[in-house]
Amino acid sequence: MNLFNVLALLLTAAALASFFNDRYLRLPTTVGLMLMSVVSSLLLVAAGHFGFPLKVFLERVVTQIDFSQTLLGGTLSFLLFAGALQIEWDELRDQRWRIPFLAVGTTLLSTLLVAGLAWLIFRALGLTLPLLYCFLFGAIISPTDPIAVVDMLKRARAPLSLSTKMAGESLFNDGIGVVLFLLFSESLVAGPAMKLDWPRASILLMREAGGGIALGLVLGWVTYFLIKRVENYRVEVLLTLALVSGGYALAQNVHVSGPLAIVAAGILIGNLARNFAMSKQSRDNLDLFWELIDEILNALLFVMIGLEVLILRYHPGHFLAALLFIPAVLLARLISLAVPGYFFRLFRRETERGALVLLTWGGLRGGISVALVLALPAGAERDLLMTATYTVVAFSILVQGTTMPWLLRRVLSVRGSS
Repeated sequence: MNLFNVLALLLTAAALASFFNDRYLRLPTTVGLMLMSVVSSLLLVAAGHFGFPLKVFLERVVTQIDFSQTLLGGTLSFLLFAGALQIEWDELRDQRWRIPFLAVGTTLLSTLLVAGLAWLIFRALGLTLPLLYCFLFGAIISPTDPIAVVDMLKRARAPLSLSTKMAGESLFNDGIGVVLFLLFSESLVAGPAMKLDWPRASILLMREAGGGIALGLVLGWVTYFLIKRVENYRVEVLLTLALVSGGYALAQNVHVSGPLAIVAAGILIGNLARNFAMSKQSRDNLDLFWELIDEILNALLFVMIGLEVLILRYHPGHFLAALLFIPAVLLARLISLAVPGYFFRLFRRETERGALVLLTWGGLRGGISVALVLALPAGAERDLLMTATYTVVAFSILVQGTTMPWLLRRVLSVRGSS
């Protein structure tokens, strides 16, 4: 099946699922699409045991889609830019110390905690997995997914300060997670028992992260300069498209973080260009264009995540480990937020103490984690980590994502009565 046919099949599935969700289920888009995709895939897996041919056909289609390359190779840049456009600079400035801490410090600490818990869980279940793969799993599952988080925040109607904090963290920490994954992957090439060169890893992390943000700001300023000199909204939208696609490609070629570059550029364009270089018509058209891009790519992404069930390798021991990782990952996130957060007094005010609970439960995992685990070399270790990652992601989207609005109302009501 050629690329056009695969894309046509995915678009048709996403459109029909979106219609059914909007008409009957009325769930958040990401939740509804993924739920229907997962249920459909599980039914096809069950039907496949009775010789139903459609399962084999769709499995062949899914294996033709390089999900990791599709997301990390470019699609992610468009989704990140669409999310970054909505970040307000004034609120971001108020959170200027907290968001970098949450994005970098929490991701690093969570990676270490998840790696340690993974090693204990695998050892307790008699599953042999080199320690380096445990660190890889920590890097894969620790970043919160900006696509899922931003969609969830829009549906939950979270307060602006909390929304900025969570969206800002998720937009930046996926870049940190990708860099950590690349560092551990480099060590994996030399063998699973290879020790990580921590000084070199620290330098590489700073170069990737700092270089990505610097490149994004430079490209954002250049684009702002160009937008300021035209009055045609078609040209202005086209310039933002060039910024996203060209900027991401340039970042990959100069070996800095593409996701962080696009987030930095998106925040700059969303605040400078939209407020000081565009007419109202241009702003409206820019927002509408990127909202449509965001919705279409989100629909495709979560349909693809649901279909990945078809290529999972099922093993009872793997599934038990995966179930144990759900509370383990939540515990790691809670500790990685609470301990340093208390030390640096991030939640010092009474009105912010409920934020710790919301940040923990609202830290959704999504497509980035799935893309990273699929980028691992084929083998038994990859199959094990795929099952664990997919289970955590499914729980995160389907359970945490649907209960977050209720939890938000609960926390706010308790805060208001105290």
